[in-house]
Parts: sequence; C-alpha cells; structure tokens
Amino acid sequence: MAYKRIMLKLSGEAMTKKEGYGIDHDVLMEVAASIKEVVDAGIQVVVVVGGGNIWRFRDTTESGIERTVSDAMGMLATIMNGVALQSALESLGQYTRVSSAIDIPQLAEPYIRRRVIRHLEKNRVVICAGGTGNPFFTTDSAAALRALELECEIILKATNVDGVYDKDPSKHKDAKKYDTLTYQEAIEKNLAVLDQAAFSLCRDEGLPIRVFDFTDRKNLMKAAKAQNVGTLVK
Repeated sequence: MAYKRIMLKLSGEAMTKKEGYGIDHDVLMEVAASIKEVVDAGIQVVVVVGGGNIWRFRDTTESGIERTVSDAMGMLATIMNGVALQSALESLGQYTRVSSAIDIPQLAEPYIRRRVIRHLEKNRVVICAGGTGNPFFTTDSAAALRALELECEIILKATNVDGVYDKDPSKHKDAKKYDTLTYQEAIEKNLAVLDQAAFSLCRDEGLPIRVFDFTDRKNLMKAAKAQNVGTLVK
C-alpha cells in the first residue's frame, strides 16, 4: 500500500548536475515532474531541501566566515532552492507552498504546523525551507523534525546511490548493500543514513527512513508506494 503522507529529503545537489553548483533547469524540471507524479497518485508530499549546491559551511570553512553566519547563509540557500522548486512545480500545474523557518514574507510563508497540514490536505506540495531556523543543525535534522511534527509516515532520503552499504561502494567493489536495517544496526555499524541528531530523533520516535537512488526518477514513486527500493531503516 502507498503511504498517505511522506517526507522527501532532497539535497541541494539534487537540483544540479553531478558535482555542479547552482540550479540546472532541466534537472529541476525532472525533480518537479517526479514529485507531481507522486501527488497525482494521491500521496501527500512534504519536501525539505538542502542548500549545498549554493552554500554549505563544511565546504566553505576556508572563507573565514564564522559558523553561525555561514549556517545562516546555508539556510538562505535552502530558501532559494525551495522557491526554484516551487516555480518548477507550479509550471507543471501543481499547487505548492514554501514554508520557511526564517521570516521572509516576500518569498515564503512562515512555518506554522496547522497551516502546513491544511495545505497538505488540499493536495498542495509543501516545501519546508530555512532548515530548522537555527545554526548547527543540518537539513537532515529539519527533515526529521518536520516529518514528526507533520505526522509523515516515512522519510524518503533521495541520494545518488541505491541504498546503504557497509562501506563506500565507489571505493570498494565488495561493498555490501543492505535491504533493511534496524536503527541499532545502523548505529553499531556507524552507517551514514542521516546525521546523528536526525537519526537519533527518528530512532527515538520510531520513524522509518528509506534511502534510495534518486538518479533513477522512477524510484521516488516506488518508494512512496512502499515498494522494496533502496534500504529501509526501521
């Protein structure tokens, strides 16, 4: 059975070509079309998007900009990505709202839980931007927090690999892919599912996570319909 409401966690890099920066129009439209297909299937979609294609602290430590300011810049980058994704979705006829943890009324609504739930009930895609609104927290943490607040049934983490492996598959030909994992197994094996703060929140609340390859656009629909794609952590 398909899920009723999902949280889709997109990296900023999902907006551009491999190892690129900025926003690529063709890639953006592919992403939007994949999301719209899921909504058309009757599934409510919340999206949390990263900002690494524009700015991210760990990639810019040599800039000399202090961490809190750099993280604020990263949060602004997620709003840029969110507004771009909104435009792409609405060009396809999909009603969309950007809901921001940072007050920026000219571009996005403030994040208000009840308002977001109402949008979802009206089959609007809601893009939660601005991270958590706080420095030192990643957009993984924002995805976990919003997914729990909005009663999503699962976090679908879109990546460029087809699941979770015991070691880096790009470096080790004998890397083993997991079809399913428990939270405890992921912790003991130190597997990169979400960052530790986000993962701990999901574990404590029993929120499942599916990690899947989004370079194959058909996989989002499969994951939203609870099909066996990628790796399921629960």
